[in-house]
Amino acid sequence: MVLCLISSSSIFTLQPGRSRCLPKCMGVQNNGRYLMKEGDVTRHKIIPSARLDTVGLEVFVVSDLHTEYLENMEWVNGLPSKGKKKDVLLVAGDVAETYEKFVLTMSLLKDSFEHVFFVPGNHDLWLRWEKENYIDSLQKLDKMLDACQMLGVETNPSVIDGLAIIPLFSWYHESFDREKDITGIRIPSLELACKDFRACKWPDGLTNGDNSLATHFDAMNDKNQDTVQEMLANCNQVISFSHFVPRLELCPEKRMLFYPNLPKMIGSDFLEARIRYIHGARGSTKSCHIFGHTHFCWDVQLDGIRYVQAPLAYPRERKRRMNGGEDWLPFCIYSNSKLTENMSPCYWSDYYASNPRTPDITELAPWVARFYGKL
Repeated sequence: MVLCLISSSSIFTLQPGRSRCLPKCMGVQNNGRYLMKEGDVTRHKIIPSARLDTVGLEVFVVSDLHTEYLENMEWVNGLPSKGKKKDVLLVAGDVAETYEKFVLTMSLLKDSFEHVFFVPGNHDLWLRWEKENYIDSLQKLDKMLDACQMLGVETNPSVIDGLAIIPLFSWYHESFDREKDITGIRIPSLELACKDFRACKWPDGLTNGDNSLATHFDAMNDKNQDTVQEMLANCNQVISFSHFVPRLELCPEKRMLFYPNLPKMIGSDFLEARIRYIHGARGSTKSCHIFGHTHFCWDVQLDGIRYVQAPLAYPRERKRRMNGGEDWLPFCIYSNSKLTENMSPCYWSDYYASNPRTPDITELAPWVARFYGKL
């Protein structure tokens, strides 16, 4: 993402004797008021998903590498060299802002994994720091896809040892957000808050102001329709992945966010329809979709599909323990011919596993309200 939108409220701990999973700075709710609780919250270290000595295919996932940050590039460079067995890495977008760093990053990943799959994120299509004078962001995308082909990075659906892996191109649209807006505070406009409006350039007819970009990127998946149908007929296990968010329930409610209009620039209804076509309207225990973009760790099952986000994110976010840190990434999603156990702890999805989503409540959470003046 382009904003510093993840607050310290992302830090959760299971309170002894309580069934609720509460944010550190939210405290306990009493008669509609939040009682602030002092004291540090220690986060249990996630068992690293390093390459275990297992037999057969393993699939790892990561998103939002942002290797324009030196610390993140060092993390990529520090991944172990590929072993003898087959390993797969799914990279769910936002690799780097420049073509040069993108190619370097994907080359390093290819040195570490036998198979690497990629879908583009919004940062990958930014033009502001590019040395080459691209006509628009779509021209840069074409060049990136050509580089992937040269490096042996997959951007099309493929079957590996009976596992179907389906990358899905996507973009966000504002109408994806159908929940009540926060009123009574001054919220910066999307154009001001989101650098995509300035860092990307589009040909005539495509704009962030409507659904045109979302439909254009979704249509890029049509060329693989016959391949996908054949894979669905012959593969029992399917993993799809995208950069953008397919459902609103995969983002905290607006009152929880430092930028309450975030849901207007994260997801696509066209993407969810595509996912449901692949996995079925009711999904199954073997249905899984990987996504990225918001930098929130997430692992939840909704209507029969498991949705997972495992972001590296920005160094400053990791230092604040907002998304778990880099020592457990990439996350192993598939091993021993089945999906692995849920990522844990996984703050926001853990929270919503114990607390209902209430988007009709538009009163800002305390940690957000203190940053906003009243109109």
